[in-house]
Amino acid sequence: MKRISLVGVVGCGLMGSGIAEVCARCRLDVLVAVSSESSLAAGQQRLLRSLGRSVKAGAITAADGDAAMSRISFTTDLSYMTDRQLVIEAITEDETAKLDMFTLLDKIVEDPDAILASSTSSIPVVRLARVTHRPGRVIGLHFFSPVPAIPLVELIGSMLTDDQVSARAESFVTEVLCKEVIRAPDRPGFIVNALIVPYLLAAIRMVESGFASADVVDRGMVLGCSHPVGPLKLADLVGLDVLSSVGSALYEEFKEPLYAPPALLIRMVETNLLGKKTGRGFYDYS
Repeated sequence: MKRISLVGVVGCGLMGSGIAEVCARCRLDVLVAVSSESSLAAGQQRLLRSLGRSVKAGAITAADGDAAMSRISFTTDLSYMTDRQLVIEAITEDETAKLDMFTLLDKIVEDPDAILASSTSSIPVVRLARVTHRPGRVIGLHFFSPVPAIPLVELIGSMLTDDQVSARAESFVTEVLCKEVIRAPDRPGFIVNALIVPYLLAAIRMVESGFASADVVDRGMVLGCSHPVGPLKLADLVGLDVLSSVGSALYEEFKEPLYAPPALLIRMVETNLLGKKTGRGFYDYS
């Protein structure tokens, strides 16, 4: 299988910047496409901060951080993705936006062997594949945040994904990015989110009902169950908008009440209290 060396990442939020960083640290040529100049500047700063934290923690040297940053280029023009061998979509968790993006990428990326991947955490991959003329080359690569620190990637092939594409994507993730892969079914939430989302939503309902405060729930799960972080703090880290979107997708598919986003979560998203990324969620990060 031809080695993937030219990677495109669409979106440079928390997930997109993390994917770009791990690819660049693995000596790949990375092109990041964003929607605006302000997003470009914010993405660059997000990457610099993350690399700086890795240097401070001793995970990489300052020279390694500089070299990784030098391998990442940015653009607001999606047409520059034309030569990429792998493009990973990491935009907002909105099905319509993702369908539009895959329609565009299908027209732009010229390499007939290129893989079009999505980092979606809830949308069935086959829906994205069907809007392209190469459904066999579309796959899900669900990274976990923070991407530089979490070793797992869920690999999701749809009913239309070619076996060779799945094998090539798995080889890339394990041999180049040195991450662990589990193959997940092409259904909303896949494996990990199908398990953890009901847990996080149950914790939010507990807070919503006044049964316990966020810090009490979190302390209980950390001290009583040896979880590294409590469910409300984890929800803040994931992003409450993302959690709400995933819960809604799961509920739409399965109609199970445990997947339905609680009213408290919906109100917090409506008021832009999205967690750590906006400075306030169940906790204040200002």
